[in-house]
Amino acid sequence: MSYAEVLQSFDNFDFDTYLTHVTDEMVLASLAKERKDRFDLLNFLSPKGGNHIEAMAQQAHRITKQRFGNTMQLYIPLYVSNYCSNECVYCGFNRKNKIARKHLTLEEIDLEAQNIAKTGIQHILLLTGESDTLVTFEYLVSAITVLKQYFASISLEVYPLSEDQYKELQLLGVDGLTIYQETYNTERYAEVHPTGKKSDYLWRLNTPERGAKAGIRSIGIGPLFGLDDIRKEAFFAAVHGEYLMQTYPASEVSLSLPRINSAEGDFTQTHRLDDTTFVQTMVSFRLFLPEVGITISTRENSWFRNHLMPLGVTKMSAGSKTTVGGYYESGGSTAQFETSDNRSIIEFVHEVQKQGYQVVYKDWEPMV
Repeated sequence: MSYAEVLQSFDNFDFDTYLTHVTDEMVLASLAKERKDRFDLLNFLSPKGGNHIEAMAQQAHRITKQRFGNTMQLYIPLYVSNYCSNECVYCGFNRKNKIARKHLTLEEIDLEAQNIAKTGIQHILLLTGESDTLVTFEYLVSAITVLKQYFASISLEVYPLSEDQYKELQLLGVDGLTIYQETYNTERYAEVHPTGKKSDYLWRLNTPERGAKAGIRSIGIGPLFGLDDIRKEAFFAAVHGEYLMQTYPASEVSLSLPRINSAEGDFTQTHRLDDTTFVQTMVSFRLFLPEVGITISTRENSWFRNHLMPLGVTKMSAGSKTTVGGYYESGGSTAQFETSDNRSIIEFVHEVQKQGYQVVYKDWEPMV
């Protein structure tokens, strides 16, 4: 059964009625279970689950410490192009937006890599706008070849590729893939992705599987919170993670909780994920999937990120620049979205260590 078929199995399920009828006793019963199922997940995500965030958070902390120890892996994003052929209505890179565009040459990528490598972080995430006529597959191969000189771990957050292409990049040294479905609601997906290759819902939905089949070690997924109903999106993302972990046990799976931040354009959120519900959602992920990685980016502000650390997080970005060329020059392009935690890497590392965590700059060495 594919994940698309898993989604279809919930077509006749009345989420609203179930969530409305969850009781405090049901949440507590779910907390008492050693291994949680999908109904327990719904109980945690429900309005009544919000009455028990403290107890959920304490259990999430214990599980995370047991499974991952007192460690926090750091990564840093690298944007190499903000040209895009899509018209995603929520994104600053929307091709209709009149923004400053930039596309890095291989020499400029090398300069970026040199500056990032000085930080000591060995996990890099390569990001681009979705313009496969400019950011061609050959360009990606060349960019990865440059980055291999400086980093132990290279992950991709680019337009969806075929299984054969992922296999070629995996052999080249790519060991991570991040791909956000944005929204699992097919109708809403069509509304916010009106044109471009990204409008193909199923092609994007099946991307994590193609990466896993190609042997990519780490797979990161998540919805973009703010596009559709928060609880449903969280449920389908967590079940997606469960499906990937069960079907492709050789791949590590991570869940992210990106919220829509200010960006170029005039998009208005239909559903806002507030901080309290964010915490409820994140600890629900941990309780349902004890082995899943949980990633928090600099979309969130420094105060909030500090308080999230003990509640299930395993990986965080630091020193992020969402402009193209942002690590070796001060400007020149428009950011995809505004970051909220603008601390230096040194400042962030100090906070992580102050909270009793070992900072992991590198936890992966590819075999030669």
